[in-house]
Amino acid sequence: MDVLIHAVVGLHIIGIGALLGGFMTQMKAMGKGEARMVPAMLHGALTMLVTGVALVGLHQAQDDTLNMVKIGTKLALLVVILGLVYVKRDDEKVPAPVFGTVGALTAANIFIAVMWV
Repeated sequence: MDVLIHAVVGLHIIGIGALLGGFMTQMKAMGKGEARMVPAMLHGALTMLVTGVALVGLHQAQDDTLNMVKIGTKLALLVVILGLVYVKRDDEKVPAPVFGTVGALTAANIFIAVMWV
């Protein structure tokens, strides 16, 4: 079971990498007001959602103690990220504040994951 959990964690990290990487590739365009939500951002956010739910299920199957407040906070941030990316995915230009919010919430999600014990 531990191997499966580690594999799903790896996929979760790949998802956050896709989301953050997609954001980083558009930062220069964001300064010009021409940023757009790239497909990698949507796919990364969806990967994070699916693998995050799978991780909670796998840990619960092992009767591990989970911090549901932390998981709920991360899920809430991810739902906002996913909503923004999904709604703006077809727009040619996304306003800088909206695009910056996606990046800030993504960074917050990462810091919550590694710093909240």
